[in-house]
This record gives sequence, structure tokens and C-alpha cells, in this order.
Amino acid sequence: MNTPVLTIEERHNVESGAWFSKLSLPLRQAILARAVVRRYADGQALASRGGAAEDWTCVAKGAVRVSSVSLSGKQVTLTYVEPGTWFGDIALFDGLPRTHDADTHGETTLLAVRKPDFKDLLAQHVELYDALLRLNCRRLRLMFNQFEDLNTRPLQARLAKQLLLLAKSYGIPQGEEIRIGLALAQEDLAQLLGASRQRVNQELKGFEREGAVRVEPTRLVVLSRDKLLAIAER
Repeated sequence: MNTPVLTIEERHNVESGAWFSKLSLPLRQAILARAVVRRYADGQALASRGGAAEDWTCVAKGAVRVSSVSLSGKQVTLTYVEPGTWFGDIALFDGLPRTHDADTHGETTLLAVRKPDFKDLLAQHVELYDALLRLNCRRLRLMFNQFEDLNTRPLQARLAKQLLLLAKSYGIPQGEEIRIGLALAQEDLAQLLGASRQRVNQELKGFEREGAVRVEPTRLVVLSRDKLLAIAER
């Protein structure tokens, strides 16, 4: 078992993750000792729906795009897994196939714990069971919040909320502005929100008029978090 070789930035992303950072030091060290570093170019396939689960994974850099195929055969983005986030444990627990497709978005570094090592960690560290239970409870809460937003909030408010989340996860401060480092086309944003690209484009133009964001060819820049917050709460 080798200690993974990560850059300073990548290791910080892993160790400062909201879930991982709350584990005991012995458990954190045990997980890192069993993890291997894998680096990928943009757009590389990681998992396919219906495939067997082999790894428990953390994003150390970049992003993982989780998607599914619609009835019309179109690939639809459901979420982007951000740095510091662990995923893949559900299929290792229940033994069922993967439920979605996953591929890298931009240059991406992952930490991967193989299934046998994951099982060994569970056997040796009871703490991990409780920690993963809390993690999955949090996932459920977030999922229900998303359902509620989809059914009760207008697109304008949902888009503002999504931009705030992206700025928190991928924001690069530049003076008073925050550049969202994740390259997203308006079609990608539309899929995340369950809306059409045209409607998202209209709302973004409205945000620009209000001085909340600036739309660039491959990036979005948050000009005012306060204005976005106000829009999200309308």
C-alpha cells in the first residue's frame, strides 16, 4: 500500500473536504494509505450505467460529470462532483450496478480506493460506517431540497442559487469579482436546472442587466453575490 502522491493543491482539496476533514486522524490516514492517484484528461469515461462498481472515489482536482440518457437518446447532465467530494460508495454497499454514467470534466485528478480495500476499511474502522451514514443522509437532504426547488421556485431563483453554488465550489476571486473556474456551456446549465437553453440565456441576460453576473464565452463571472442572493430569494 503506497501513500498517494498528490500536489499541494490536490491534497488540500481532499483534506479540507467537508466530510473527510471531520473523520478521525487514524481513519483519514488509513484511507489515504489505501488510495491510488489517477489523473485524467477532459472527457474520459469513468463509469457506465449498469456497470459493476469497483472503486470508492474522491475528486482531488477538476470535476466529474454525472449524467444519464433521456428517452430520446440525449445525454443529460445531472450534477458535477466537485473537489473534496467522495462518491461511489452506494453501489459498493448494495452490490448493485452503477446507476449513472460518469466522465471527467476538464483535467481531473481522482483518489480511488479499490472495492476490497473499501471493505477492509469498513471492517477495521467502525467509525467509517457512521461517517458514511451521515454522508448519505446529507445527500438525501440535498436531493429533497433540489426536488423542492424544482417544484416551488421559478427558474430565475434556481439559476441564481446554482450560480452561487458554483461560485462557492469553483470560484476564483479576482478583486471584487468571482470567476467560476468550471467551464460550462449554457446548455450544461440548462440541463442542471431542467430548463431550455433559451430560457437560461434570457435569465442570464437579465442577471447581466442587474449587475449580478457577466457572461463570457466559456466562463461566468459573479459581479455581486449580494445581488445573486437577492434574486435567489425572490
